[in-house]
Amino acid sequence: MASWLSYAAAMVYQFGCFALDSDRFELRAEGKPVPVEPQVLWLLLALVQRRGRLVTKQQLVDVVWAGRPVADATLASRIRSVRRALGEEGRHGVHIHTVHGQGWRFEGEVSEAQTPSAAKVASAGVPHPAVTPAEPAPVGGRPSIAVLPFTSMGSPGKLAALELALPHDLITEISRLRWLFVIARGSSFRLAGSPVAEAARLLGVRYVLRGTIEVAHPGVIIGVELVDSVDDSIVWAERFSGPVDTVHELRARIAGSLATALDIRIPLHEATQARLAVSEHLDAWSAYHLGLQQMYRFDRQGNGAAGEYFGQAVALDPGFARAHAGLSFVHFQNAFLHLGANREQQVLAARAAAERGLELDPLDPFVNFTMGRSFWLQGDLETSLGWLERATQLSPNFAQGIYARGWAETLSGAVEAGRRQVDLALQLSPIDPLHYAMLGTRALAHLIAGEHAASADWADRAARAPGAHVMISMIAAVANRLAGREGAAHHWRERVRQRGPGLRQADFLSAFPIRPEPSRRAVSEALAQLGF
Repeated sequence: MASWLSYAAAMVYQFGCFALDSDRFELRAEGKPVPVEPQVLWLLLALVQRRGRLVTKQQLVDVVWAGRPVADATLASRIRSVRRALGEEGRHGVHIHTVHGQGWRFEGEVSEAQTPSAAKVASAGVPHPAVTPAEPAPVGGRPSIAVLPFTSMGSPGKLAALELALPHDLITEISRLRWLFVIARGSSFRLAGSPVAEAARLLGVRYVLRGTIEVAHPGVIIGVELVDSVDDSIVWAERFSGPVDTVHELRARIAGSLATALDIRIPLHEATQARLAVSEHLDAWSAYHLGLQQMYRFDRQGNGAAGEYFGQAVALDPGFARAHAGLSFVHFQNAFLHLGANREQQVLAARAAAERGLELDPLDPFVNFTMGRSFWLQGDLETSLGWLERATQLSPNFAQGIYARGWAETLSGAVEAGRRQVDLALQLSPIDPLHYAMLGTRALAHLIAGEHAASADWADRAARAPGAHVMISMIAAVANRLAGREGAAHHWRERVRQRGPGLRQADFLSAFPIRPEPSRRAVSEALAQLGF
């Protein structure tokens, strides 16, 4: 955290009709709370505390993003959010002024008053951070999380350093999840031993991650819990164990599992909470997660509902990069599964939505993932691979990105590389919504390698997996035909005719542009024999 951001007693900054309360972490207009996400409040507080002086981009990045790389478009989007919260538009509003090429400056008369709770917190012996909300983050808005120091059970001996080292590693890892607001180590580590509710209140977060370390020679057991501070419910918990001398391998396992779990569990949890809200009042984030839940149904009705939710999220927050990526995903599925009347129009829309997401946040793994998949629709596997590799570089534990990269490598003919990627994705996310697609890609890898019996086995598993769409049944029909399993081949052929009566050979080869000519020819012949 930049040194110029005050760590003094909590204050209420009054300007115009607004009151910025750093203790309650709240912006009020004429006494009524203004809904603003935590990151935007951090940014406004930084500008107000340095009012009358230039605040550069790097200074804001140091304060709001703890020095992590941030795209110019992301920062500009947050500045626009500050201006919207203050009822201002344009580059030179009443309070927020843009200094071209340099940064921003807050102008106007500001009065300060110390809040009563500041002295109370200080007397309790808790170092008071710059922003200490009086209540946990509300349901809705961008999810926020703090990772607390772990607690040792018994005498940890030489592993005592794990109490701080492991949470530090986890903060570094989950900070790669661009959609999640992660409290920096310097703040969360001050609250070692604090109850979840108190830590959440002081740090202004919705979720708290805590853990225990138990040394039972010659092994160590590490328990991790993700807690929703609103009702103290456990969203996700896991125990990891191994020999003491492999503790570094254990750390890597925990970090990988946590990043994947957060990417699945928090969105599902947020969607569950969002369903309890009145639909007319869903904020952009809630709408986005409801869209995700519908999107993973993989059918016409679900995809249509997902498109509506993502459209609502974009309307509420045009700068929400992941909502644009969600729209790209919807258009991709319309084209890939032939759910829309005009496939070419859906292909162009998938690309355009992904490009808009990239303009807003080029470092978001999910945005890069949708950009990469948009090139599948035109059979451009080389360009697709470049974007998918970027997605997995940005987030090495992004299971869906890893699977998609394996898909593109497999169809390009790099079968062994594709298998490794798919196997890693299955290991990272065994209950992923795209689990069936991972299995189907494994089936295609065996098919292209000429291992038809193994291909049929994997294809059967894929087609029976929850959520599997009609194209997966088509893979199963082809794989079983090539393996000489006529009964199974005809079974899956009939399933395809029931679910997608208009599908033909050209549709399959367009969806799965297999590059090795012998494999493509064998698939084409099998499809013809099956009557497609």
